[in-house]
Amino acid sequence: MQKSVSVKGLSLNFGAVRVLQEMNLDVENGEFLVLLGPSGCGKSTLLNCIAGLLDVSAGQIFISGKNVTWEEPKDRGIGMVFQSYALYPQMSVRKNLSFGLRVAGLPRDEIDERVARASEMLQIEALLDRKPANLSGGQRQRVAIGRALVRDVDVFLFDEPLSNLDAKLRADLRVEIKRLHQRLKNTMIYVTHDQIEAMTLADRIAIMKEGIIQQLDTPHMIYNNPVNLFVAGFIGSPSMNFLEGTLSGGAIDLGDVSVPTERYGFEPGNEKWSGKAILGVRPEHVVVGEGASQQPFFFDAAIEIVEPMGADTVAWTRLGSHSFTFRADAELNLAQGQTVKLGFDAARASLFDAESGIRI
Repeated sequence: MQKSVSVKGLSLNFGAVRVLQEMNLDVENGEFLVLLGPSGCGKSTLLNCIAGLLDVSAGQIFISGKNVTWEEPKDRGIGMVFQSYALYPQMSVRKNLSFGLRVAGLPRDEIDERVARASEMLQIEALLDRKPANLSGGQRQRVAIGRALVRDVDVFLFDEPLSNLDAKLRADLRVEIKRLHQRLKNTMIYVTHDQIEAMTLADRIAIMKEGIIQQLDTPHMIYNNPVNLFVAGFIGSPSMNFLEGTLSGGAIDLGDVSVPTERYGFEPGNEKWSGKAILGVRPEHVVVGEGASQQPFFFDAAIEIVEPMGADTVAWTRLGSHSFTFRADAELNLAQGQTVKLGFDAARASLFDAESGIRI
């Protein structure tokens, strides 16, 4: 089956600096793919290569089955939304939306129809005669999205479109973008460093580090089965607890305590793996209070720091000599110095080779 976007053996070098390294990526028709990673990992660079804004050093790019590696951006059948709104300040919203269509020479009736359709989808009909200076940040970003929508293309590229907005607007527009995708069913490739955006929007997430895709999978699989320490630490807030020890004979010895691992789901062929390992436990997978003693491993812990989050509370304590974070219901009223019983099941944990960082 023909892919919507295919990247084959893509490399990009800036002089002696290798930014992207033999990248391979297939995006399905109608898929919402998120490129996620820290600053400098190459996610925006990859998006710009797909858009034709950067010339690649090696490899090929296909959009809807057509080799577009050396095509101009306007000939690739894409719509792009940038981090900066990039609106023409002297033009009204209506003229900003229609500018590209007028340059392309489309009939006036068709231009009016496309502008009306996009403005209705984005709920900006009342703003069409305003200029960008008279719009809020969220309204400007809606116009920027609308300018891509009117192009009526199969592939939309988003380069951190919400990063300039405050938290409330980001949440609101995130929902709007998801609704838009469900309605249009177009392919969307979305760049962000925000894991919440990635987890809530994506059909699949490509987590990048130093120009290489570390893991490409569904949000569920990336959260529950990270392939390495980098992915495990990057996804989740607060971050996963990493406890270093020695794995052998159905348990990991952390020095002060031993945690049973019989219920852990080892990768095929690793069932008898032994050696220096790191046990990863997500704070939200820790059971607090009465139910803790029902878990395969439990212990008493003195709370060092409490951070109320509203609906729940994050607290810091220690497991032996290791720092340990857990998340609890806000109704528990945790306090510094309080001793609580904590427990967890290795079946919901992750184990990594301490040397390579790869999931065991």
